[in-house]
Amino acid sequence: MYLDIIILVVLLLASLWTVMTRSILRSAIGLALTSVILSIVMFRLNSPLAAVFELSVCAGLISVLFVSTISITQPYTTEEILKRMKDMFARFRFLPLIIIVSAIGLAFVSIKPVINLPPPEAIKDARVMLWNVRGFDVMGQILILLTGVFGIVILFKEGLKK
Repeated sequence: MYLDIIILVVLLLASLWTVMTRSILRSAIGLALTSVILSIVMFRLNSPLAAVFELSVCAGLISVLFVSTISITQPYTTEEILKRMKDMFARFRFLPLIIIVSAIGLAFVSIKPVINLPPPEAIKDARVMLWNVRGFDVMGQILILLTGVFGIVILFKEGLKK
């Protein structure tokens, strides 16, 4: 129980660091870290297929695509960075207060959801699970990968023209 809470707090901190850091490269690394921690959460919830997809696609491939995209773009000047940081802090100034109030509110609320799930099917073959039961998810993953790849190809073509 305490380990789950610690993992979720680390997940929250990693995701906040991803959003709040001023460096886009650090944000990409933070996204990979957040995906790794989310994969751990999925493994602990006995969802190994989802965890493997999260780990391989989000923490692996998407992070590599982001880092390669960042490496071919132009960096901001110091003045642009300071202006963007001011704008970001102006947008997110109430975020810590909202998080603290929400956490305190959730600490006092005790909701016991009643969910009647059907018993899990014992599917032994991963191919049957992926294509027959979770086929829509697999197609979504494929579309996300293709979108990232085509985005990188377009960025490389734009970089070569300049």
